[in-house]
Amino acid sequence: MASFILIHGSWHGGWCFDKVREILEAAGHEVIAPDLPGMDGSEAELRAATLDLWADFAAGLCRGAAQKPVILAGHSRGGLVVSQAAERAAQDIDALVYICAMMLPNGMSRAEFKVLEGPNPAFDAIISPVAGGAGTIVDTAAAPQVFAQLSPPDLVAAAMDRLAIEPHGPRATPLQLSEANFGSLPRSYIECTHDRTIPIASQRKMQHLVPGAQIATLESDHSPFLCKPAELADLLIAAADAVSP
Repeated sequence: MASFILIHGSWHGGWCFDKVREILEAAGHEVIAPDLPGMDGSEAELRAATLDLWADFAAGLCRGAAQKPVILAGHSRGGLVVSQAAERAAQDIDALVYICAMMLPNGMSRAEFKVLEGPNPAFDAIISPVAGGAGTIVDTAAAPQVFAQLSPPDLVAAAMDRLAIEPHGPRATPLQLSEANFGSLPRSYIECTHDRTIPIASQRKMQHLVPGAQIATLESDHSPFLCKPAELADLLIAAADAVSP
């Protein structure tokens, strides 16, 4: 049985994986789905929430996992955390999974990739800075059509009520990755074809920038944990099975 460490994306929390957690735990797997430090914090806490802090936090969870193999998975912005944590704790991780996530090469930040992507007016329109630029919030009235347009409306409404302030710093920080550490781990990329937050063209651009991942496709919006939880759980288990003895 595997341990799955699930890292949430921007404005979300570990709660977003609740339905996937239920499926994985029912199958006997360990699931660790934390809230990243600094989410929804004060201005000081938002500024203290660096990519290094988050990577060390996730790496520690991988080191403490109770079951093998250890699968570190990230959704959306969580991909940045997964990659940097893998650089720090490659020996404690058996595989990485990117769920319509930021899978970027060494030296690139999320902000730099945003320039490569080009404009995404619907997404850009729902984001506003707060706390002197230390964080951002989203317009929860407009966000469902960007984050989760195909997901069950009741689940989406509950999720929108829980969205938090996102620290800005990690998205501006370039990744520091090496072939010896990050590059040594098997990777899977779960692309979501109806994603309006990280459009499929952007997801495939990242697959080209960081080649070598095993690709799986979900006919999902940007919230597969709401839209296709059973299918997402199956793909996570498949990633674990691929590296199990």
